[in-house]
Amino acid sequence: MDIEQMQFTRTLGPDFPLTATLPFTARMALESGVTYRQLRELVHLGLIRRLIKGVYVATEMGDSLELRVAGLKLVVPKDAVVVDRHAGWLLGADMMLAPGEHLDLQPLSVFLPAGRGRLRNDLAASGERTFRDDDIIEIGGLLVTSALRTAWDVGRVRWPERAVAAIDQMHRLGLYDCDEFLAGINRFRGQRYVTTLRAVGPLADGRAESPPESVLRIWSKEVRGLDLVPQLEVRRGSRFLGRLDLGNEDLRIGVEYDGAEWHSAPDQLEHDRTRRAAMIDDGWLIEVFSKDDTFRRLADPGVRLRRLRDRAYQRLNDVAAA
Repeated sequence: MDIEQMQFTRTLGPDFPLTATLPFTARMALESGVTYRQLRELVHLGLIRRLIKGVYVATEMGDSLELRVAGLKLVVPKDAVVVDRHAGWLLGADMMLAPGEHLDLQPLSVFLPAGRGRLRNDLAASGERTFRDDDIIEIGGLLVTSALRTAWDVGRVRWPERAVAAIDQMHRLGLYDCDEFLAGINRFRGQRYVTTLRAVGPLADGRAESPPESVLRIWSKEVRGLDLVPQLEVRRGSRFLGRLDLGNEDLRIGVEYDGAEWHSAPDQLEHDRTRRAAMIDDGWLIEVFSKDDTFRRLADPGVRLRRLRDRAYQRLNDVAAA
């Protein structure tokens, strides 16, 4: 296998011993004559990437639901069910998992249906779980919880912020009716963390485009008088000025989250500056949050959100007194 030639062409060459269009495990590569050293070098050169832990695919193949399913089928037992956030990832909720989390299968959310015993391998987050027939669907031969069941499951976790962020991402898929989601919450009465699901379920909103936006929206619920709408369009007459991650049209305030992936390149920064300047010129108050502002251990977004609310109310009072 001529790795130097592959590096030159930036694709896997014809002498690569496995089908380049399909995922493969490290074991499959070793059995075909590829060494661990060659695997590491191919990853380093960007010719292959880790689809999930222990599973590789040619980088040129990009990403797709079909590839995700094919990769998981190589490591998930046939009678097991993929659940929770990994199920959401398979169903198309890309931001369900943190960046790079799909590479870590420790533990992958895989369960056996109740009555079939515990799944005893290092993939399982637990042993078995009770499902109804309509809770499980099949995707390319892989058993996965349905979108609706997945939404209920990802909402039953300890932390409300994580729960609502995950439910928001499931709602965005548009694969079930949100009223059906709310009506079905009582089904899980008495189960672990169902109190979280009851609390955040009615707050979920599929308009949220990213988990950090969902987290900031949950923080804003603690601020009386601050009702923020996801992805609020701002217009001056018929002219479109921009879209805010979160906003309140009555108070003319906006909250933005600048993640490194979409808000760090020079052209992205210039776009943000121009867009926000137009809205500020139109009288909007805008507060911008970063990762450290939102997720650092001692971060308290509520303080800045309350100050933003107070500025908006002071402005309204000043206008009324004028």
